[in-house]
Amino acid sequence: MDEPHIPGHVDEPLIRGTTRRELLGGAAAVLGTPVLGFHGDPRDPSGEKSGEEPGEEPGGNCGSDYDAEFEEQLEAAEEPEDVEVDDRSLAPAKWTRPVRKRARVTMRYRVRGNWLVGYHTGIDLAVARGTPVYAVGSGVVVLASWSGSYGKAVTIKMSDSRYVVYGHLSRISVARGARVKAGTRIGSSGSTGRTTGPHLHFEVRARRQYGSDIDPVKYLARHGLRL
Repeated sequence: MDEPHIPGHVDEPLIRGTTRRELLGGAAAVLGTPVLGFHGDPRDPSGEKSGEEPGEEPGGNCGSDYDAEFEEQLEAAEEPEDVEVDDRSLAPAKWTRPVRKRARVTMRYRVRGNWLVGYHTGIDLAVARGTPVYAVGSGVVVLASWSGSYGKAVTIKMSDSRYVVYGHLSRISVARGARVKAGTRIGSSGSTGRTTGPHLHFEVRARRQYGSDIDPVKYLARHGLRL
């Protein structure tokens, strides 16, 4: 069967060297098999099934990167006003990584799998539950709520009109409509939603729509940052 067409899809070159674990992760995400021990119910916002027990080691990845509930919420969210940027305080060097320390990547961008768009739309960073998560640059919070398979998530419209999604948080520290800048704490990492364990799903979109994703590593690299 042909892969469904996703409006507004942004083409990017595939990343080579995909590991067997990453391929299994992509397949299991759609099939719902326990190959990598997926847990969490995207319909249950309580977090009680998200595997967030104290002492759990980081290293999970996404069990799903598409959720109709989240996409409907994002599409219906009120468009924020344009963000005014102070070039003196928000120069490229002032941008920051979403987590302070370098983190192991448990699933890279564009790992192939049976997702609706055909690949993983963000990058998964292995961080322990409760790790502070920060806005990478200036923007306005579009959504800050339970977001289906993404669990507790924050979506920010950046000053360059890109949309950044921070998924599977254990706690959200900002409200919809809040203006943020690089280094503003937006929440804490966790494993809410559909995951195999604690991690941060970091995704960048050219537009709101699923399938308009761009490479998050290259996006930060343009601002002098490395994940």
